[in-house]
Amino acid sequence: MQMQSWNRCVPLSRALTFPRWLSVRHSCTQLFVGGLCYDTNEAILKDAFGRHGEIVEVKVICDHVSGKSKGFGFVKFTTESAACKALKDMDGQVLEGRNIRVHCAHKG
Repeated sequence: MQMQSWNRCVPLSRALTFPRWLSVRHSCTQLFVGGLCYDTNEAILKDAFGRHGEIVEVKVICDHVSGKSKGFGFVKFTTESAACKALKDMDGQVLEGRNIRVHCAHKG
């Protein structure tokens, strides 16, 4: 029996080290992007991730009172393969002087 990877971007051998509850998951087209510079806006984020595939939506999360960025956002792709490529290529990269963290975004 072959175990389904928790993230189709992660090799199966690596997925075996994760707890069993992480082994089954739904497709991931939306990515969480953390560690953003507080000056990074949606246009900059879209430009940085857009070379990996067609983007549906980009959102930088801002404080509702001050309007300033909270340093994270979300990028939603049209396909899982584009999101997977962006995750592999962009995680740990420098964007506007900051090393960003990229993960699949899950509801709940």
